[in-house]
Amino acid sequence: MSSTPSEHQFQARIDADQRIEPKDWMPEDYRKTLIRQMSQHAHSEIVGMLPEGNWITRAPTLKRKSILLAKVQDEAGHGLYLYSAAETLGASRDDLLADLHAGKAKYSSIFNYPTLSWADIGAIGWLVDGAAILNQVPLCRTSYGPYARAMVRVCKEESFHQRQGFEIMQTLCNGSAEQKAMAQDALNRWWWPTLMMFGPRDDESAHTARSMQWRIKRFTNDELRQKFVDMMVPQAEFLGLTIPDEALRWNEATRHYDFGEVDWDEFWNVVQGRGPCNRERLDARVQAHEAGAWVREAALAHAAKRKARQTPTEQMV
Repeated sequence: MSSTPSEHQFQARIDADQRIEPKDWMPEDYRKTLIRQMSQHAHSEIVGMLPEGNWITRAPTLKRKSILLAKVQDEAGHGLYLYSAAETLGASRDDLLADLHAGKAKYSSIFNYPTLSWADIGAIGWLVDGAAILNQVPLCRTSYGPYARAMVRVCKEESFHQRQGFEIMQTLCNGSAEQKAMAQDALNRWWWPTLMMFGPRDDESAHTARSMQWRIKRFTNDELRQKFVDMMVPQAEFLGLTIPDEALRWNEATRHYDFGEVDWDEFWNVVQGRGPCNRERLDARVQAHEAGAWVREAALAHAAKRKARQTPTEQMV
């Protein structure tokens, strides 16, 4: 398909690693792709609060409780940054949330699994946030300026979350035999779902090629999955834990770890809404949104009242 002069100029800017800003001309598909990715990312942040929020009142110490509370609050902030970035492209936050609550919009498959023990909080921080960092650090160099700038702060905070999770796992592994077994059980349950969160195989991904062309993404799903395995295996060995993959072995020729095949049937079932906690997560989000309606209404009324008291000059500031 032939390209217009504007599309040629746009791609030339992308190829030169120039940032695209909200007022710049862009192809409509580029705008739609960004809104889809940023909204999915934002949805993942706020839905991701739920599995960990489940353990705030059951954390083993006051210190653990305060750390977990701060982490969940960080995730809410990440969602705010990302919804705000999507709004720079003309998206409506109300519409984005309505799509999420109606089950039309996707979020990361990883958050549809239950947190059954305190060790799961460590596994999420260590594995899930570790995977998020690998996926999100390249987004600090994504081609769309507001998205890239939002990701700088997100990645700084995610690095703390990952270290917090690793420290929980290390504490458990250095504790009693029962505590170490709990850590191993969490790793067994979270390992494969974490590999799934990088998305489908490259040959089955509908968006990867175009996102790479526009430098929205810098690495493919399979490249990031391989980086994750290479990073995590030595960390698991340090903890004294065993990766639940009989096919896992070091490949001297490629200088990477070979690993087993993801259960793609399970992945697609979860993505399509048939995971262990899909319904529970959406119900919780809808309930929270409806319960917070009075706060949003009060804030809008306060803003309108304040604006009415301002002079025309003050309103322009």
